[in-house]
Amino acid sequence: MIKKNLFYIKNLQKIFFLGSNNNFNELTEINKSLKIKTFILSHNKSHKSANLAHYFKQKIGSKFKKIVKENYIPNKTLFISLSSRWIFKKKEIREIFENNLINFHNARLPIDAGGGGYTWRILKNDRIGNILVHQIDEKIDTGKVISEEEFLFPHKCQIPIDFENYEKIKFLKFYENFIKKILSGKKFNLYKQQTSLRRYNPRLNTKKNGWINWNDNSYNLISLINSFDSPYNGASTYLNKKRVFIKKAQLHGGELNNHPFMTGIVFRKNKNWIVVSTRDENSIIIEEVLNERGKNIINLVREGDRFYTTHAKFISSRSLRVKYKAK
Repeated sequence: MIKKNLFYIKNLQKIFFLGSNNNFNELTEINKSLKIKTFILSHNKSHKSANLAHYFKQKIGSKFKKIVKENYIPNKTLFISLSSRWIFKKKEIREIFENNLINFHNARLPIDAGGGGYTWRILKNDRIGNILVHQIDEKIDTGKVISEEEFLFPHKCQIPIDFENYEKIKFLKFYENFIKKILSGKKFNLYKQQTSLRRYNPRLNTKKNGWINWNDNSYNLISLINSFDSPYNGASTYLNKKRVFIKKAQLHGGELNNHPFMTGIVFRKNKNWIVVSTRDENSIIIEEVLNERGKNIINLVREGDRFYTTHAKFISSRSLRVKYKAK
């Protein structure tokens, strides 16, 4: 409940997750160790295998409200949104969840609102991690902050899966400590976000947004390629008129000078990797060139081949805004 700008729950008995998260099983085990019951409502079919997860693809309405009302005790349940695609209205937050609806966000607010967190982080070279929990209001990532923890990502974190794995450890610990504090009777001071610093990052789709612009300098090239690496499909481009996906790339400065006309040309080939020209003093070493079936075809790449992206694909990747519905 919220009273005098304080957030707290007396006698917390159940946690109700809404949305999608790869850590549902771990979160459920944490709740179980704290003697708290768990209920999960997800718009992601893959979570049906998670312990206690229920698949729900519809919009918020009478059926949604019925599910919530049948599975929680008023004022003794904490509703937690995790990457939810449902946008809640003010009336719904008050009448369905009785204002006990919060969200965990894996970046700093208000400067990193929205989605696509790991990709945007790598593109910006942001090495400061942050786990934050805030109230949910009728807008996106604008509610009052309840608690947060700041940390640094180690140097070994270079591609999204590195950040995801490291942050998972931090998140689970932060979550457990947060619930323990609620159970201990702690009252959290709420504070407003400074809206003048707000920046919203839209969600991304790797296959639609992840096209390489070979006219970029080498630093922008490598950050874009890395930002769409595992667990995603890889950054897209063309080779011999066929779409390919680039992974496992790194900057390399130990070659002779390049020229902008050379960008994208494979000028050296090894059994397991290739070296590609950029428009400036660096080159890029690439270890994986995947076809559309996900097979590494690095052995088929030849010296003198050129990677390129058509103008139409590049413009489309920058102009298209991807939107995900709860369905």
